[in-house]
Amino acid sequence: MKILVTGGAGFIGSQLVDLLLAEGHTPIILDNFSNGREENVPTGVKTYKKNLLSKKVEKIFKKEKPEIVIHLAAQVSVAKSLENPAEDAAVNVLGTVKLLEYSIKYDVKKFIFSSSSAVYGYTNEAIHEEIPTNPISFYGTSKLVSENYIKLFHRLYELPYTILRYANVYGPRQRSDGEGGVISIFIEQLLSNETPVIFGDGNQTRDFVYAGDVARANFLAITNADNQTINIGSNTQTSINQLYTLLSNHLPSSHQPRYEEKREGDILHSQLSNVKALQHLKWEPHFDLDAGLGTTIEYFKNKKEE
Repeated sequence: MKILVTGGAGFIGSQLVDLLLAEGHTPIILDNFSNGREENVPTGVKTYKKNLLSKKVEKIFKKEKPEIVIHLAAQVSVAKSLENPAEDAAVNVLGTVKLLEYSIKYDVKKFIFSSSSAVYGYTNEAIHEEIPTNPISFYGTSKLVSENYIKLFHRLYELPYTILRYANVYGPRQRSDGEGGVISIFIEQLLSNETPVIFGDGNQTRDFVYAGDVARANFLAITNADNQTINIGSNTQTSINQLYTLLSNHLPSSHQPRYEEKREGDILHSQLSNVKALQHLKWEPHFDLDAGLGTTIEYFKNKKEE
């Protein structure tokens, strides 16, 4: 099956591309390489270096005629969304709408979308998919608006979809600069003997999910969970202070973290129920946090030695 993967050179997308190849599919990558890396792209995979909003993207659909679109490309920084909400909306909302239009025009069979737990906003409970959404950042809002467009395209044009709402994704190939997540940033700082920075008091919690598990969720969505919105998380929460302790067990450091002011748009607690994922997607995480951290640290150590 021919599958267009936007963001296919990124740390999640490239692991999905590897999986698609292993399963006998033909992935096609659309990536502007603002976060993706050439080294993540397997030899021989057709790759288009374009922005989502480029008029040339339609030509890719016309030429390649993908059967499935898996849309991972996005502006993913909460901080950047607050600094430049117009750009965030242009990439995340308008970029998604253009892909949906092309999907209808060129007979795509299914649209799989990477959304975020940021759509939920503040909550102190294990989050299931039916609780009210109330994003507190422009990033979360852009993801929620995109979800609504996807559902409306299904209603009006019968385009099947699966929406996957990710917890905090980490793993090999994640960048520690720019859009990097807290785990990749901490690992790089500890390996470089730098002082890690924790924003707020460190008691805020996150649900960390391994990138390989997220890639597998996207793969399973090709044939499962039609027209469903599904959380992809570990159903556990870990505080940033606990995370730092876990990393310190793997990477002893002479530096204690430095605490700085809480950042705007950051949620306090996150734990995503994955009951629906198991029921509809036949998915559950294979990696617990400690195992995933071990694999991720090995990746960063090897990169540092290259």
